[in-house]
Amino acid sequence: MLRHLAFAVLFIAPAAWGQGRSPATQIAGAVLPLPDSMRAGAKVLGYAGDRLVELRQGANDMICLADNPADSTFQASCYHKSLEPFMARGRALRAQGLKRQAIDSARAAEVKSGTLAMPAGPAALYSVFVKNDDFDPAAGLPAGSGGLDVIYLPYATTATTGISSQPSDKGPWLMHPGEYRAHVMISVGN
Repeated sequence: MLRHLAFAVLFIAPAAWGQGRSPATQIAGAVLPLPDSMRAGAKVLGYAGDRLVELRQGANDMICLADNPADSTFQASCYHKSLEPFMARGRALRAQGLKRQAIDSARAAEVKSGTLAMPAGPAALYSVFVKNDDFDPAAGLPAGSGGLDVIYLPYATTATTGISSQPSDKGPWLMHPGEYRAHVMISVGN
């Protein structure tokens, strides 16, 4: 079955790939948020038409999500594999038509009931944003692009970490303190 899936993924007509983006182009863009040393080994998920598919198997613990061609801006995100159940559940709920608040509520209930696992320890997420997606990922990120590095620390608080929960674009801050989705936000500019 896996061989047939790989064969089908490799031979989809290029125009079916994310509005004409080849798998190689999607992979090049998807790994941009990661430090150079982690890029070659990351698993990459990308688009065949409007379906999310695996474009490349991984050799390290990172998973990268290629830019969604349906959006007018470019965004790529990479995260530690321990976050995959959380991320996959968010994608599944979004595909059902749920909006952010409903997705957050559903995941919170599932974490509380024990049906959705969060990482036991810290887990990183890296992301980049470009105002328009008419750029060559192989050339790297253009000036003016932005990024956000996140370290998930479920249930962390200012008291347990010493990290302020006051939003800041000049240093790290703790978002959603005390919640299952607590994480440190770190703005990164290019």
